[in-house]
Amino acid sequence: MSGVAIDPVDAVVARVRQVYARWGRGTTPAQMRQDWDSLFADETFEAEVQSVVIAGRPCDWVIAPASSDAVLLYLHGGGFQIGSPASHRELMAGLSAAAGCRVLGLDYRLAPEHRFPAALDDAMTCWDGLLAMGLPAARLAVAGDSSGGGLALSLLLALRDAGREMPAAAVTMSAWTDLGASGPSQASHAATDPINQRALLVAMARAVLGRDNDPHDPRASPLYAELHGLPPLLMQVGEREIVLSDSQDFAAKACAAGVDVTLEVWPGMVHVFQQFPRELPAARQARQSIGAFLRRHLPTKGP
Repeated sequence: MSGVAIDPVDAVVARVRQVYARWGRGTTPAQMRQDWDSLFADETFEAEVQSVVIAGRPCDWVIAPASSDAVLLYLHGGGFQIGSPASHRELMAGLSAAAGCRVLGLDYRLAPEHRFPAALDDAMTCWDGLLAMGLPAARLAVAGDSSGGGLALSLLLALRDAGREMPAAAVTMSAWTDLGASGPSQASHAATDPINQRALLVAMARAVLGRDNDPHDPRASPLYAELHGLPPLLMQVGEREIVLSDSQDFAAKACAAGVDVTLEVWPGMVHVFQQFPRELPAARQARQSIGAFLRRHLPTKGP
């Protein structure tokens, strides 16, 4: 009797849930971060990794073969509490190969030890560090997933509001743009999202914002900002996610403000599915779409 084939999305979800199942009230942030990094530690990739310090923060250069001089600044996800360049090295390597550019993963400060706006301050400082290295803004792009996707958008808004040069383009994956968790998909997709639920996002937002910050502050929740003057933007999100409307609403608002926005809703996909290329053909296809987008918008001098 032959075995029943396991749906690849279910296999991915099972891997994530195995990590969640080990966490309880007594689990320390340090343990959760170690577990999350370990979830992706066995992924193999073809890229050079260099650990560096830029503007006082640890970072990882991830450089696939034949990468040009252009740079993608990558801001990892994890609810502003877990995740690191280590948990996202394979994804960054895949993006480096797809886009033909170098990727810099920023190890920004995490909550609850460092609350808002620590992560945004670190992203801005790292941006300044890249410019100080002689890299022109026109050959820089910004990307991020989940909370890192929201952080990437917050960085764009902070640069615009300061009258600074913008990157050539930006990419988000499953972006968390509303820390108030008020989007319609929070309820409508509660039964279809096997990874996130609204109560989890509310708890994460409380941990990063503390008592003194408003979840509707546009610096923390870019969905509530004025969205004019942003660079070309690609937003990818899974069809099953409770944060689906975070990307849909942001894309619609940005488009109405005159921003060049491409929104891709991937059928049947879950939160940051792009991190699972071994199991999911859609992850590999989504990475290629990101690569094609960045190659169109990110001028280079060649390898």
